[in-house]
Amino acid sequence: MWIIEPADVNSPDALTLLREYFVDVADRYYLLHLGRRGTTEEIETGLAEAPSDDLAPPTGVFLLGTYDGKAAGCAGLRIKDAGTVELGRVYVRPAFRGTGGGPALLAAVDDVARALGATRIILDTRLDLTEARALYTKNGFEEVSPYKQDKYAEICYAKQLA
Repeated sequence: MWIIEPADVNSPDALTLLREYFVDVADRYYLLHLGRRGTTEEIETGLAEAPSDDLAPPTGVFLLGTYDGKAAGCAGLRIKDAGTVELGRVYVRPAFRGTGGGPALLAAVDDVARALGATRIILDTRLDLTEARALYTKNGFEEVSPYKQDKYAEICYAKQLA
């Protein structure tokens, strides 16, 4: 059973999940483009250059997902303007994939976004993250024109909230 709740982005569970998320997406990038995993130095540099501190009030919300009481996934929202939030840091630990964590996280994201007054959720991702892209489209996100310039923002999605 998945339980998704707002959490402190600097809590031990959050920091562990965010590090695992970053290692996962960085390693996939390095394997695809350089034929190797990221080095410890590359991972540490990447984490320092892409902090998650804005996933806390008043600029955002960090969601922690637990499965059978174990920290198993996360997602973050950044407030962009009065009606728009940006989704990022969506991650489910490999041991918990296939248990409904992705859809549970996205359902909680929708609820939190609405509670923040948002009518739209945006996100960017890489083309090689095919599982993430499939999750987003299965959960109501549609491809949109790029809304920012970033070498890792190869495709953008948006979802209108009812």
